[in-house]
Amino acid sequence: MSNKILFLAGSARTQSVNKQLAKQAYELALKKGASATFIDLADFDMPLYNGDLEAESGLPDNAIKLKQVFTEHQGLFIASPEYNSSFSPLLKNSLDWISRPHQENETPLVAYRGKVAALAAAAPGHFGGLRGLVPLRMLLGNIQVNVLPNQLAVPYYGKAFDDQGKLIDEAGLAQLDNLVDDLIASVERL
Repeated sequence: MSNKILFLAGSARTQSVNKQLAKQAYELALKKGASATFIDLADFDMPLYNGDLEAESGLPDNAIKLKQVFTEHQGLFIASPEYNSSFSPLLKNSLDWISRPHQENETPLVAYRGKVAALAAAAPGHFGGLRGLVPLRMLLGNIQVNVLPNQLAVPYYGKAFDDQGKLIDEAGLAQLDNLVDDLIASVERL
């Protein structure tokens, strides 16, 4: 089985800059010959995680589908917007639901254990979403995902992206290229 990398953003908004960043990274990975998949979390609508709901009816169908997608990929590229110095509630909810077992004798954290992740963010301010990547990195590490030490934070996204949503900032493009190379190489080492 070839090593596959999953690209996604922590935003469901149609014109999300972070979604565009994840999509651009995905296209870059394809050009580099990687086996890659891009998904939109908007296609996996789920209720807020609630233990009572889980006990009553199990995982929602979309959580099971998303969990299967994660399980089939060895690498993750996550571009997350920053919400009040943290990552998005959509991403947190998605990660929480798919962390839950839904089959008898299921390996704990099957969707995460041993995966490699690259993190990126774009934001309108000076830090480029960097503050939101800190708790995301911590969460992923706690669920046994190996997070690459380098990451991308694109500040002032209004200037860094063109009208079509493509990253055009030269320094940002170079960092994105390096990050995708590092992710591909790390997944191949698995």
